[in-house]
Order: sequence, then structure tokens, then C-alpha cells
Amino acid sequence: MKVAIYSRGIDVEQEGQLLTLLEELTRHRIEIFLYKPFTEQNSAVNILPLKFGLFKTHDDLDDSFDFLISLGGDGTMLDSATLVRNKNIPILGINFGRLGFLASLGQGEMGNAVESLVNGTYMVDHRTLMHLDANIPLFGDAPFALNEFAIHKRDTSPMINIHTYLNGEFLNSYWADGLIVSTPTGSTGYNMSCNGPIVFPDSGSFVITPVAPHNLNVRSIVVPDNNIISFEIEGRTEQFICALDARREIVEKEVQLAVKKEEFKISLVRFNENSFLTTLREKLTWGLDKRN
Repeated sequence: MKVAIYSRGIDVEQEGQLLTLLEELTRHRIEIFLYKPFTEQNSAVNILPLKFGLFKTHDDLDDSFDFLISLGGDGTMLDSATLVRNKNIPILGINFGRLGFLASLGQGEMGNAVESLVNGTYMVDHRTLMHLDANIPLFGDAPFALNEFAIHKRDTSPMINIHTYLNGEFLNSYWADGLIVSTPTGSTGYNMSCNGPIVFPDSGSFVITPVAPHNLNVRSIVVPDNNIISFEIEGRTEQFICALDARREIVEKEVQLAVKKEEFKISLVRFNENSFLTTLREKLTWGLDKRN
């Protein structure tokens, strides 16, 4: 078995958990490849009497890898998706961050997780991605998102008017600070923070949610993910922010934008006890009544 391990970085007090994971993988004779910038930040890795390879970009990953292990929070999981891309390498998220909705596995569960990977006692969820098309190059060779696409006004500039179309048919003009188009995976993120609905990962839908809309009667709408959603932007300023997950670019308001379902999906490793409903209850305290 062969695994890649990616992380943006971990705290000093978490290095012991990292070493435990590496030792557990080595004990099962699993070939380990670490993200090179991560090893340069964490000297503890380099003093271990363990053998491991290095990778730096998505080009270094191929179908010989069985898993990619993400160490961090949900932002690290989003980075991992841009590394894996269409290579169908399942991602296992271990929560070294805060909430950890995507990276739901706790640090204390790493031993059992490795056992499950070796024994094949796990499940794989296939998550829909969103693809961005534009009439200028945007986001390099990774114009896709696992969570959401968003349009935002810049800084303290006035609100913008986002004319939105479904398959070329006019949907609505949103006078707002911005607009979010979320995947089901992203519905529990920024979309939820803006009062958008939570949808199940396999619902086959996108959620369109305005950010601070000027009209009180404007609400989120759930649309089938076979729609192409396109936009025209108006505003007093010449530029606005275009974002895919945690990545963003400043673009001119004349730029033509459209989002659609990506041709490939991302695979997330899940253990039987970590269902979507369980995560809702535990991470978001879903239905918690403090009187009990």
C-alpha cells in the first residue's frame, strides 16, 4: 500500500500525533510520501529513523497511490482536492484543526483508521465538484471547487448587482454584497453561514445563496446540478472578487463567468460510524436542547 500525506503545517504540540501516525503506517509496511514543504517546516519529521518519499505538486501523484491523508482542518481538505484532481485517489481527513466537518476523524483515532485502511473496512463517498468557465484564464489549471464558487464586492465598495441565469434563462438580479453557489458538500460551510439550506451530499443539486441581499424577499434557491449557472456583474467599481473555495482572484466586471458540475468527483474516505447525520449532530450540535 502507498499513501501520500499532505498538511499546511501543524502545531508543535501536535508533532507527537504526527509521529504516531507515521510509525503506525510504517508498522503496517505502508509506503509513505510526505508533502515536501511540510517536511521543511517540521524538523521532527526529519529526525525519525523512518523512510519516506516526497511529493510537491499534483503531477507527483499517480494511480499507484492508494490514499491521500490530509492533516489539518477543512481548508487542508480543500487543498487536498486540488492535489488529487481527477486521479481518483481517496482522501482521508484527520482533524488537526478546529471544527473539522470534512476532516472528521479525531487525532486519537489514527491507529484504528490505519487498521481500517489496511483491512478495507471503510466506505468511500463520491463528492460533486463545481467547474468554473470564464472568457479569461482564471485559477490556473485548477478551476474547480469542492465547496463553493463565490462572487464578492471588493472591500468597502458599494453592493454589486449580479444578474444570474440558468441555462441561459434569466433567474434573478441579486443586489447584494455577493453571491454563493454551493455544492452539497459546501452547503454546511459559507452557504450555511449566510442562512442557506443544508443539503445531503448525494442530493444532486447546487445551492444559490445571496450574501447580505438588499431585498428582504430574496432567499436561497436549490437547483439541479445539471444546470449551467452564468453571471453578469454590474456595479460602481470596475472590479470584484471571484473565489473558488479558499482561492480568490480580482477580476474586471466585464468578465463572463459560468459554473457547472465538474466532469470528475472527489472520493472521501468515511468509516461506518461517521455518517453525514452523525457529523451534523456532533459538529453542528444539530437539534441540541440545552434544557436536557
